[in-house]
Amino acid sequence: NDRERNRMHHLNSALDALRSVLPTFPDDAKLTKIETLRFAHNYIWALTQSLRLA
Repeated sequence: NDRERNRMHHLNSALDALRSVLPTFPDDAKLTKIETLRFAHNYIWALTQSLRLA
């Protein structure tokens, strides 16, 4: 199905863009989709906390 293939392409592109702005790990391993979302959530939370404490 072309519609599903297009949807997945856009989703994967968005996840790649998100991965590009997250700090990388020493082994530079590509995060899975769920790992990317969880890491982004935790990273945003940590940044928010550091701003609150500043």
